[in-house]
Amino acid sequence: MTVSGDPLVVLENVNKYFGDLHVLKDIDLEVARGEVVVVVGPSGGGKSTLCRTINRLETIDSGSITLDGMPLPAEGKALARLRSEVGMVFQSFNLFSHKTILQNVTLGPVKVRKTPKDKAEKEALELLERVGIAAQADKYPAQLSGGQQQRAAIARALAMRPKLMLFDEPTSALDPEMVSEVLDVMTGLAEGGMTMIVVTHEMGFARSAAQRVVFMADGQIIEESSPEEFFTEPRTDRARDFLSKILRH
Repeated sequence: MTVSGDPLVVLENVNKYFGDLHVLKDIDLEVARGEVVVVVGPSGGGKSTLCRTINRLETIDSGSITLDGMPLPAEGKALARLRSEVGMVFQSFNLFSHKTILQNVTLGPVKVRKTPKDKAEKEALELLERVGIAAQADKYPAQLSGGQQQRAAIARALAMRPKLMLFDEPTSALDPEMVSEVLDVMTGLAEGGMTMIVVTHEMGFARSAAQRVVFMADGQIIEESSPEEFFTEPRTDRARDFLSKILRH
């Protein structure tokens, strides 16, 4: 689907195999600068793999992916630069357990962006304030709740000033009472104009924060539309079946 506005991410005819398993089938997707796209669908449909190809954690077998007009680099310094421009938040928080929250957030800017340590710390504290955990700056990840750790992971990704944020099921490892505190931070980012691709089962977030919902199943994009259209008038039987199951809960 072509989007209005300046495309930041463009996937064209992307295919990906794991052995004989065809996990991404001829994927075409554009995401405009400042757009929030939520990817939903049944487990095993290719959503996470799609997310991981955009910062080249997974290579693709055919097709092309461009970020800000440039093809994804294969390796080396250019790939490191790409990774610094694409923030990613995973199901598991992936924080360094032996470093404090502040050290986790400043590591990338200091090492990769060569930001002076005092400036990096000042900016990190501002980000921790923004995600509501400034008081936890000197603690270690194990001392934080899951929701706080995930918010620290979001702050760490934001510290690199990315052009794009990828979220791969960011709340699926959390206890139910912690989900909303992470979604609130993500909603704030969306409202602030951050370009976001979010893989999630949180339909409330998809309905309220997305500008576009992409429904994936069996490695294909089955349909994409506005949240209003998708949740009230899905066009395909597959999407209707998915929604009837997930919205019953």
